[in-house]
Amino acid sequence: MSALSRRRVLLVLMAAVATAGCASPPAPKELVQATPRKPTIVFMTDFGTANDSVAICKAVIAEITPDARIADITHQVTPFQIEEASRFLYGVTPYYPAGTVFLVVVDPGVGTSRKAVIVKTKKGQLFVLPDNGLVTAVIDRDGLAGAREITNQSWMIQAAVSSTFHGRDIFSPAAAHLAEGWDYTIAGPEVPQLVRLTPKPASVEDKGITGGVIGLDDPFGSLITDITREDFEKLGYALDDKVSVQINKKPVTLPYVKTFMNVAVGDSLLYIDSRGRVAIAINQGNYSKKFGVEPSATVFIPKKAAASPRLTKLSKPEPKR
Repeated sequence: MSALSRRRVLLVLMAAVATAGCASPPAPKELVQATPRKPTIVFMTDFGTANDSVAICKAVIAEITPDARIADITHQVTPFQIEEASRFLYGVTPYYPAGTVFLVVVDPGVGTSRKAVIVKTKKGQLFVLPDNGLVTAVIDRDGLAGAREITNQSWMIQAAVSSTFHGRDIFSPAAAHLAEGWDYTIAGPEVPQLVRLTPKPASVEDKGITGGVIGLDDPFGSLITDITREDFEKLGYALDDKVSVQINKKPVTLPYVKTFMNVAVGDSLLYIDSRGRVAIAINQGNYSKKFGVEPSATVFIPKKAAASPRLTKLSKPEPKR
């Protein structure tokens, strides 16, 4: 081998050694695997934001599980309105995975004989809440795996339990312990029968559907009804039809459209909302405030007549003359 060839081989070997020295050693398998994350605690109350109640509950959780992840549904549930909170809970839960802990405190019966419970669904989600029907709709959809009354003192705040703030003293500590991995079955005895809500569903008859306003899509003031898309479709209407609706027995004609900007700004419309229910709104306005309609108002929609008038699609509002 010539001197030039030996020099080339030596340079190649030196480069290989340098590259190997710079390369990072393979990480141990146990270091590569991500540390399991604790379940999210999803929190909802009717406490509002004008006082310190929500912050205190979160502080109790942080004391037990400092790295807890807490997501808020809302703390603006109409005070004492269990049905409203149940509707919010039903709408949110499908978007969270198994193992999620839902902490719900809408509790007009606080301090009475009503039970504080942990409920597990067949989807694997856990619910810490008063036994007042809040979880009825979720159980009907996802199935019930088990329910326990929270009586074990270890699951509660380690101080005197108040008769009026179980959100702080019972529900928040229990949710935190669940997020820490505690077994819900040791929280207390089994609950053989949970309290159920029994809302009256919309009624489908030969002449049409009778339902009601079950909530407002605030802050927009749109009316949310209990009439489902499936029941509404039975009436025979198509997009762009005009629909004669009775709200609290007062007739109003509304265009049935896909979305808000299918009508002029300031005009009313009937549409199917993102949860699959009939809703009534004003494009860039507040229907509830303008017409004085609140939840519990009655709604009747008749079957489509043979010659229902059609709505002319609006590309833009007509100019004022």
